[in-house]
Amino acid sequence: MPRMDCTRSWTRWLLPLLVALVMGIAQARAPQPAVDEISIQALPREARETLALIERGGPFPYSKDGTTFGNYERRLPIRPRGYYREYTVRTPGSRDRGARRIVAGAGAVADVRTSNEYYYTADHYRSFKRIVE
Repeated sequence: MPRMDCTRSWTRWLLPLLVALVMGIAQARAPQPAVDEISIQALPREARETLALIERGGPFPYSKDGTTFGNYERRLPIRPRGYYREYTVRTPGSRDRGARRIVAGAGAVADVRTSNEYYYTADHYRSFKRIVE
């Protein structure tokens, strides 16, 4: 009887570990989406302003700025949850936050201010362009 309890205890932590390992391998092998590029100069003025705010660390005008972007549709390169943050790009004439955003990746240093990994969407996450200098 004690042996059975030991086995149950052992499988209780091993099974979730194996599932996480298999999911991680599958995610690493998943094809990465192709993302077009856009130069900083080609961005709308409001997007350049938002990018400057991100690089300064704020302050941000919208409460949702800096929250986690889930990348559920997998239109950006696959990364662990919490890697991407979203920021609103003001849309003149819009009564709400509008459809424009910049999504920032944490990069190797885990800091969106210096990661130089920024993506622009003008259509509320349906498509993205990587911002390049």
